[in-house]
Amino acid sequence: MARSWLDIDPSSDFSLANIPFGIISTPDDPSPHVGIAIGTYVLDLKVLADGIGGWNLLPYGGHESNPKVFAQPTLNAFAQLGRAVHRHVRERIQDLLSENTTHPDLLKNNAELREKALVPQQRVQMHLPMAIGDYTDFYAGYHHAYAVGVMFRGPQNALQPNYTHLPVGYHGRASSIVVSGTPVRRPVGQILLDPKADPKQPTVAPSRRLDIELELGCFITKSNPLSQPVGIDEAEEHVFGYVLLNDWSARDIQTWEYVPLGPFNGKNFATTISPWVVLADALEPFRAKGIENPTPVQGYLKEKRGETVYDIQLEVDLTTPEGNTTTVTKTSGKNLMWSFPQMIAHHTLGGCPLRPGDLLGSGTISGPVPEQSGSLLELSEGGKREIQLNGGNETRTFLKDGDTVTLRGFCVGKEGERVGFGECTGRVQG
Repeated sequence: MARSWLDIDPSSDFSLANIPFGIISTPDDPSPHVGIAIGTYVLDLKVLADGIGGWNLLPYGGHESNPKVFAQPTLNAFAQLGRAVHRHVRERIQDLLSENTTHPDLLKNNAELREKALVPQQRVQMHLPMAIGDYTDFYAGYHHAYAVGVMFRGPQNALQPNYTHLPVGYHGRASSIVVSGTPVRRPVGQILLDPKADPKQPTVAPSRRLDIELELGCFITKSNPLSQPVGIDEAEEHVFGYVLLNDWSARDIQTWEYVPLGPFNGKNFATTISPWVVLADALEPFRAKGIENPTPVQGYLKEKRGETVYDIQLEVDLTTPEGNTTTVTKTSGKNLMWSFPQMIAHHTLGGCPLRPGDLLGSGTISGPVPEQSGSLLELSEGGKREIQLNGGNETRTFLKDGDTVTLRGFCVGKEGERVGFGECTGRVQG
């Protein structure tokens, strides 16, 4: 990979091999607009496009039809331009930032524009990257599904009969999806304090079993018309990019309410996503095989290639109110049985139209051993085992008020270049 004329720490998630897109506001321009992360900087694409002309970023004809695409308050307009345009813009930005750029006068040797367009990340406010119309959460993490199934139904009935036949999912809500750094209020709901009582008598109270779910999120880039499914071979073209996703879960509320229609108040209070959308093309070098499905799938779910998921190194940190941080889990994006193209093909099979900005969640990603679990529910064995934290004698089974949860994810290329997501962080408030 080419080197940049910018000084980029090798440990940065935002190398020249990445170029993730987000929505920013700056001290000089408080209106949300488009930027990319590079090293410790944000390249303001609104300023850059004004300074060098949009035709130097967008392909021929693109600037004329979308002259202000980088001045928009969401990435939806850019996403709708399609994978070919995203690829062109990413490659143009990589060239402009490359040590051996073919156009040094546009940015590298343009001190005035560099001063305006390159903003230190600490001076930038991040916003939700897309206007999210719909949100669907899947259950593609096999090890999580199995572990939780064993917990509640025993090993013989851990997985429902449909699990290996289709990507199980449910329609969530988009209104409470928040960007990293947004505080999360502990939800109130109906809780069954004594499951053995007869008759059952719930109480209304704040959740006592507040949990996290380590997931990947996938943003949709283009629509399919109502009643027209997306074929598995075309599904990749409907992917804009990926974010980290923490689908906060109130396990006690969820346990009482979810039969027979599934999650509701136990899930709908908050979902946190990382602010930078890593384009699908940036993850291409890190394709990997997921968990092998022992069941022959239906034709509409059969993919031609074997490497259908990504080898993303995933971590979860828990920081106490006193500031002590413990990495409670490390796992990999390879631990999915179903791919996002399969999710798209199944989601649209009956004719459901997806739209630009729609968000799909992978479901909790856990590894095959307990310390690779993507939820506290698994790490604490349903609250039976205390999780030891650093910095003293503190333990957790579920989250306490004041706890901060930070998700991280990154890939490392053959030459050491990192393609990462940055942080996905939320602090619990009582």
